[in-house]
Amino acid sequence: MRVVVIGGTGHVGTFLVPRLVEAGHQVICVCRQQRQPYQPHRAWQLVELVSLDRSQLDGKGKFGQAIADLSPQVVIDLICFQLNSAHQLVSALQHRLEHYLHCGTMWVHGHSVIVPTEESQPRYPFGEYGIQKAAIEDFLLRKVDQRRFPATVLHPGHLVGPGWLPINPAGNLNPVVFDQLAQGREVLLPDRGMETLHHVHVDDVALGFMQALTHRAQAVGESFHILSANALTMRGYAEAMAAWYGQPARLRFVPWEEFCQHVSTQDATLTWDHLAHSPHGSIEKARRLLAYTPQYSSLEAIQQALSWLKKQPNPDHE
Repeated sequence: MRVVVIGGTGHVGTFLVPRLVEAGHQVICVCRQQRQPYQPHRAWQLVELVSLDRSQLDGKGKFGQAIADLSPQVVIDLICFQLNSAHQLVSALQHRLEHYLHCGTMWVHGHSVIVPTEESQPRYPFGEYGIQKAAIEDFLLRKVDQRRFPATVLHPGHLVGPGWLPINPAGNLNPVVFDQLAQGREVLLPDRGMETLHHVHVDDVALGFMQALTHRAQAVGESFHILSANALTMRGYAEAMAAWYGQPARLRFVPWEEFCQHVSTQDATLTWDHLAHSPHGSIEKARRLLAYTPQYSSLEAIQQALSWLKKQPNPDHE
Protein backbone atom coordinates (compact mmCIF):
# COMPACT_ATOMS: atom_id res chain seq x y z
CA MET A 1 0.00 0.00 0.00
CA ARG A 2 0.97 3.63 -0.44
CA VAL A 3 1.62 4.86 3.10
CA VAL A 4 2.26 8.49 4.04
CA VAL A 5 4.00 8.90 7.40
CA ILE A 6 3.73 12.43 8.81
CA GLY A 7 6.72 13.20 11.04
CA GLY A 8 8.51 10.08 9.92
CA THR A 9 12.09 11.03 10.83
CA GLY A 10 11.34 11.47 14.55
CA HIS A 11 11.57 8.96 17.39
CA VAL A 12 8.81 6.59 16.30
CA GLY A 13 9.30 7.06 12.58
CA THR A 14 12.96 6.08 12.83
CA PHE A 15 11.82 2.54 13.64
CA LEU A 16 8.43 2.50 11.92
CA VAL A 17 9.47 3.55 8.42
CA PRO A 18 11.96 0.66 7.93
CA ARG A 19 9.32 -1.79 9.19
CA LEU A 20 6.86 -0.46 6.60
CA VAL A 21 9.39 -0.71 3.78
CA GLU A 22 10.38 -4.24 4.75
CA ALA A 23 6.69 -5.22 4.79
CA GLY A 24 6.46 -4.18 1.14
CA HIS A 25 4.70 -0.82 1.46
CA GLN A 26 5.48 2.21 -0.67
CA VAL A 27 6.44 4.83 1.92
CA ILE A 28 6.32 8.62 1.63
CA CYS A 29 7.84 10.39 4.62
CA VAL A 30 6.56 13.90 5.30
CA CYS A 31 8.67 16.13 7.54
CA ARG A 32 9.39 19.82 7.95
CA GLN A 33 13.16 19.49 7.60
CA GLN A 34 15.28 16.94 5.78
CA ARG A 35 16.80 15.66 9.03
CA GLN A 36 18.33 12.24 9.47
CA PRO A 37 16.47 9.56 11.45
CA TYR A 38 17.88 8.66 14.86
CA GLN A 39 19.23 5.35 13.55
CA PRO A 40 20.49 4.57 10.01
CA HIS A 41 18.81 1.82 8.00
CA ARG A 42 19.18 0.77 4.38
CA ALA A 43 15.38 0.92 3.97
CA TRP A 44 15.51 4.73 3.92
CA GLN A 45 17.02 4.53 0.44
CA LEU A 46 13.60 3.38 -0.79
CA VAL A 47 11.62 6.11 0.99
CA GLU A 48 10.31 9.20 -0.77
CA LEU A 49 10.96 12.29 1.36
CA VAL A 50 8.56 15.23 1.09
CA SER A 51 9.25 18.51 2.90
CA LEU A 52 6.11 20.23 4.23
CA ASP A 53 5.83 22.75 7.06
CA ARG A 54 2.72 21.60 8.90
CA SER A 55 2.33 24.66 11.12
CA GLN A 56 2.62 27.03 8.20
CA LEU A 57 0.23 25.07 5.99
CA ASP A 58 -2.23 24.53 8.84
CA GLY A 59 -2.34 28.30 9.29
CA LYS A 60 -3.35 28.65 5.66
CA GLY A 61 -5.82 25.75 5.82
CA LYS A 62 -3.81 23.83 3.21
CA PHE A 63 -2.06 21.00 5.07
CA GLY A 64 -4.84 18.45 4.67
CA GLN A 65 -5.00 19.04 0.93
CA ALA A 66 -1.19 18.80 0.69
CA ILE A 67 -1.40 15.31 2.19
CA ALA A 68 -4.33 14.37 -0.06
CA ASP A 69 -2.25 15.43 -3.09
CA LEU A 70 0.21 12.63 -2.20
CA SER A 71 -2.57 10.10 -2.97
CA PRO A 72 -2.14 7.96 0.15
CA GLN A 73 -4.03 4.79 0.88
CA VAL A 74 -2.89 4.92 4.50
CA VAL A 75 -1.81 7.92 6.58
CA ILE A 76 0.16 7.47 9.80
CA ASP A 77 0.18 10.78 11.66
CA LEU A 78 2.86 10.99 14.34
CA ILE A 79 2.73 14.75 14.96
CA CYS A 80 -0.88 15.93 15.16
CA PHE A 81 -1.13 18.06 18.32
CA GLN A 82 -4.00 20.45 17.57
CA LEU A 83 -7.67 19.69 17.00
CA ASN A 84 -7.95 22.10 14.07
CA SER A 85 -5.17 20.20 12.29
CA ALA A 86 -7.12 16.95 12.68
CA HIS A 87 -10.20 18.69 11.27
CA GLN A 88 -8.24 19.70 8.17
CA LEU A 89 -7.01 16.17 7.54
CA VAL A 90 -10.44 14.63 7.94
CA SER A 91 -12.00 17.19 5.61
CA ALA A 92 -9.39 16.61 2.91
CA LEU A 93 -9.09 12.83 3.18
CA GLN A 94 -12.65 11.56 3.70
CA HIS A 95 -13.60 8.80 1.24
CA ARG A 96 -9.94 8.60 0.11
CA LEU A 97 -8.26 6.46 2.78
CA GLU A 98 -8.24 2.83 3.76
CA HIS A 99 -6.83 3.64 7.19
CA TYR A 100 -5.73 6.65 9.25
CA LEU A 101 -3.53 5.95 12.29
CA HIS A 102 -3.00 8.71 14.83
CA CYS A 103 -0.28 8.78 17.49
CA GLY A 104 -1.91 9.77 20.76
CA THR A 105 -0.49 9.67 24.29
CA MET A 106 -1.15 8.18 27.71
CA TRP A 107 -1.57 11.79 28.84
CA VAL A 108 -5.19 11.69 27.60
CA HIS A 109 -6.09 9.89 30.83
CA GLY A 110 -4.84 12.61 33.16
CA HIS A 111 -4.28 11.20 36.64
CA SER A 112 -4.68 7.48 37.20
CA VAL A 113 -7.75 6.25 39.10
CA ILE A 114 -7.86 2.48 38.60
CA VAL A 115 -4.60 0.84 37.57
CA PRO A 116 -3.61 -0.53 35.24
CA THR A 117 -5.66 1.99 33.29
CA GLU A 118 -7.78 0.65 30.44
CA GLU A 119 -8.69 2.60 27.32
CA SER A 120 -12.40 2.75 28.23
CA GLN A 121 -11.98 4.31 31.68
CA PRO A 122 -13.24 7.86 32.36
CA ARG A 123 -10.62 10.47 31.54
CA TYR A 124 -9.46 13.56 33.35
CA PRO A 125 -6.87 15.17 31.04
CA PHE A 126 -5.02 18.25 32.20
CA GLY A 127 -2.39 20.44 30.61
CA GLU A 128 -2.60 21.70 27.03
CA TYR A 129 -0.96 18.62 25.53
CA GLY A 130 -3.21 16.07 27.21
CA ILE A 131 -6.37 18.11 26.67
CA GLN A 132 -5.69 18.62 22.97
CA LYS A 133 -4.81 14.97 22.41
CA ALA A 134 -7.98 13.85 24.20
CA ALA A 135 -10.04 16.22 22.06
CA ILE A 136 -8.43 14.91 18.87
CA GLU A 137 -9.21 11.33 19.84
CA ASP A 138 -12.80 12.17 20.72
CA PHE A 139 -13.19 13.84 17.33
CA LEU A 140 -11.57 11.03 15.34
CA LEU A 141 -13.33 8.11 17.04
CA ARG A 142 -16.64 9.55 18.21
CA LYS A 143 -17.58 12.34 15.80
CA VAL A 144 -16.23 11.12 12.47
CA ASP A 145 -18.03 8.52 10.36
CA GLN A 146 -15.60 5.57 10.34
CA ARG A 147 -16.89 4.43 6.95
CA ARG A 148 -15.79 7.74 5.45
CA PHE A 149 -12.65 8.14 7.55
CA PRO A 150 -11.46 4.88 9.17
CA ALA A 151 -9.33 5.94 12.13
CA THR A 152 -7.30 4.24 14.86
CA VAL A 153 -5.55 5.95 17.79
CA LEU A 154 -2.48 4.48 19.51
CA HIS A 155 -1.32 5.76 22.90
CA PRO A 156 2.40 5.29 23.70
CA GLY A 157 3.94 5.98 27.09
CA HIS A 158 7.39 7.49 27.71
CA LEU A 159 9.32 6.87 24.50
CA VAL A 160 12.77 5.41 24.93
CA GLY A 161 15.37 3.94 22.61
CA PRO A 162 18.87 4.40 21.20
CA GLY A 163 19.36 8.02 20.25
CA TRP A 164 18.14 10.02 23.24
CA LEU A 165 18.03 10.15 27.03
CA PRO A 166 15.21 8.31 28.87
CA ILE A 167 12.99 9.86 31.52
CA ASN A 168 14.99 9.12 34.68
CA PRO A 169 13.80 7.75 38.07
CA ALA A 170 13.23 11.31 39.30
CA GLY A 171 10.80 11.90 36.43
CA ASN A 172 12.91 14.35 34.42
CA LEU A 173 15.66 14.34 31.78
CA ASN A 174 18.66 15.36 33.85
CA PRO A 175 21.45 12.83 33.07
CA VAL A 176 23.06 13.55 36.46
CA VAL A 177 20.53 11.21 38.10
CA PHE A 178 21.92 8.26 36.13
CA ASP A 179 25.47 9.36 36.97
CA GLN A 180 24.61 9.43 40.67
CA LEU A 181 23.16 5.93 40.53
CA ALA A 182 26.17 4.63 38.58
CA GLN A 183 28.57 6.08 41.15
CA GLY A 184 26.66 4.93 44.22
CA ARG A 185 25.87 8.52 45.24
CA GLU A 186 22.74 9.75 46.93
CA VAL A 187 19.69 10.40 44.74
CA LEU A 188 16.79 12.55 45.90
CA LEU A 189 13.27 11.40 45.07
CA PRO A 190 10.10 13.33 45.91
CA ASP A 191 7.61 11.93 48.42
CA ARG A 192 8.07 8.13 48.83
CA GLY A 193 8.92 7.37 45.22
CA MET A 194 5.80 5.27 44.69
CA GLU A 195 4.43 7.23 41.72
CA THR A 196 4.73 5.41 38.40
CA LEU A 197 6.40 5.82 35.02
CA HIS A 198 5.46 3.71 32.01
CA HIS A 199 8.15 3.58 29.34
CA VAL A 200 8.00 1.89 25.97
CA HIS A 201 10.73 1.14 23.44
CA VAL A 202 10.09 3.07 20.23
CA ASP A 203 10.47 -0.11 18.21
CA ASP A 204 7.58 -1.56 20.20
CA VAL A 205 5.56 1.54 19.31
CA ALA A 206 6.48 0.92 15.67
CA LEU A 207 5.36 -2.69 16.15
CA GLY A 208 2.04 -1.43 17.53
CA PHE A 209 1.41 0.64 14.42
CA MET A 210 2.28 -2.32 12.20
CA GLN A 211 -0.10 -4.58 14.12
CA ALA A 212 -2.90 -2.02 13.85
CA LEU A 213 -2.29 -1.78 10.13
CA THR A 214 -2.30 -5.57 9.78
CA HIS A 215 -5.41 -6.02 11.95
CA ARG A 216 -7.35 -3.19 10.33
CA ALA A 217 -10.80 -4.68 10.89
CA GLN A 218 -10.20 -4.88 14.64
CA ALA A 219 -8.38 -1.54 14.84
CA VAL A 220 -10.69 0.89 13.05
CA GLY A 221 -12.71 3.01 15.45
CA GLU A 222 -10.62 1.97 18.46
CA SER A 223 -7.81 3.30 20.64
CA PHE A 224 -5.02 1.20 22.12
CA HIS A 225 -2.30 1.58 24.73
CA ILE A 226 1.09 0.73 23.26
CA LEU A 227 3.43 0.24 26.21
CA SER A 228 5.84 -2.14 27.85
CA ALA A 229 4.13 -4.91 29.79
CA ASN A 230 4.55 -3.19 33.19
CA ALA A 231 5.01 0.27 34.65
CA LEU A 232 7.76 1.09 37.15
CA THR A 233 7.55 2.93 40.44
CA MET A 234 10.12 5.70 40.62
CA ARG A 235 11.70 4.01 43.63
CA GLY A 236 11.77 0.59 41.99
CA TYR A 237 13.23 2.10 38.83
CA ALA A 238 16.04 3.79 40.80
CA GLU A 239 16.81 0.60 42.74
CA ALA A 240 16.90 -1.51 39.57
CA MET A 241 19.20 0.93 37.78
CA ALA A 242 21.58 1.13 40.75
CA ALA A 243 21.78 -2.68 40.73
CA TRP A 244 22.43 -2.64 36.97
CA TYR A 245 25.38 -0.34 37.61
CA GLY A 246 26.59 -2.69 40.36
CA GLN A 247 25.90 -0.15 43.12
CA PRO A 248 23.65 0.00 46.19
CA ALA A 249 20.70 2.35 45.82
CA ARG A 250 21.28 5.36 48.08
CA LEU A 251 17.89 7.04 47.92
CA ARG A 252 16.64 9.91 50.04
CA PHE A 253 12.95 10.70 50.01
CA VAL A 254 12.03 14.33 50.61
CA PRO A 255 8.87 16.46 50.53
CA TRP A 256 8.10 18.12 47.21
CA GLU A 257 9.08 21.58 48.44
CA GLU A 258 12.51 20.34 49.49
CA PHE A 259 12.99 18.44 46.23
CA CYS A 260 12.39 21.66 44.29
CA GLN A 261 15.16 23.39 46.23
CA HIS A 262 17.72 20.92 44.85
CA VAL A 263 16.72 20.85 41.17
CA SER A 264 16.27 23.38 38.39
CA THR A 265 12.87 24.86 37.61
CA GLN A 266 12.86 22.96 34.31
CA ASP A 267 13.54 19.64 36.04
CA ALA A 268 10.96 20.32 38.75
CA THR A 269 8.30 21.15 36.15
CA LEU A 270 8.90 17.93 34.24
CA THR A 271 9.03 15.85 37.43
CA TRP A 272 5.75 17.32 38.62
CA ASP A 273 4.09 16.51 35.29
CA HIS A 274 5.12 12.87 35.67
CA LEU A 275 4.17 12.70 39.35
CA ALA A 276 0.74 14.15 38.65
CA HIS A 277 0.03 11.75 35.80
CA SER A 278 1.70 8.61 37.20
CA PRO A 279 0.81 6.60 34.07
CA HIS A 280 0.24 2.88 34.42
CA GLY A 281 -1.61 1.47 31.43
CA SER A 282 -2.99 -1.91 30.48
CA ILE A 283 -2.03 -3.41 27.12
CA GLU A 284 -4.56 -6.24 27.27
CA LYS A 285 -6.79 -4.72 24.60
CA ALA A 286 -3.85 -4.40 22.19
CA ARG A 287 -2.79 -7.96 23.00
CA ARG A 288 -6.29 -9.30 22.36
CA LEU A 289 -7.27 -7.37 19.22
CA LEU A 290 -3.92 -6.58 17.59
CA ALA A 291 -1.78 -9.49 18.81
CA TYR A 292 0.58 -6.84 20.17
CA THR A 293 3.43 -8.32 22.23
CA PRO A 294 6.15 -5.86 23.27
CA GLN A 295 9.71 -7.05 22.78
CA TYR A 296 11.20 -5.01 25.62
CA SER A 297 10.42 -4.46 29.29
CA SER A 298 10.72 -0.87 30.50
CA LEU A 299 14.10 -1.58 32.07
CA GLU A 300 15.44 -3.35 28.99
CA ALA A 301 14.47 -0.40 26.81
CA ILE A 302 16.00 2.11 29.21
CA GLN A 303 19.21 0.14 29.58
CA GLN A 304 19.59 -0.24 25.84
CA ALA A 305 19.25 3.51 25.41
CA LEU A 306 21.79 4.25 28.13
CA SER A 307 24.25 1.70 26.73
CA TRP A 308 23.97 3.32 23.31
CA LEU A 309 24.47 6.82 24.75
CA LYS A 310 27.57 5.72 26.64
CA LYS A 311 29.24 4.79 23.34
CA GLN A 312 28.60 8.17 21.70
CA PRO A 313 31.28 10.89 21.73
CA ASN A 314 28.59 13.60 21.82
CA PRO A 315 25.38 11.94 22.98
CA ASP A 316 22.10 13.51 21.97
CA HIS A 317 20.17 14.26 25.16
CA GLU A 318 17.11 15.35 23.27
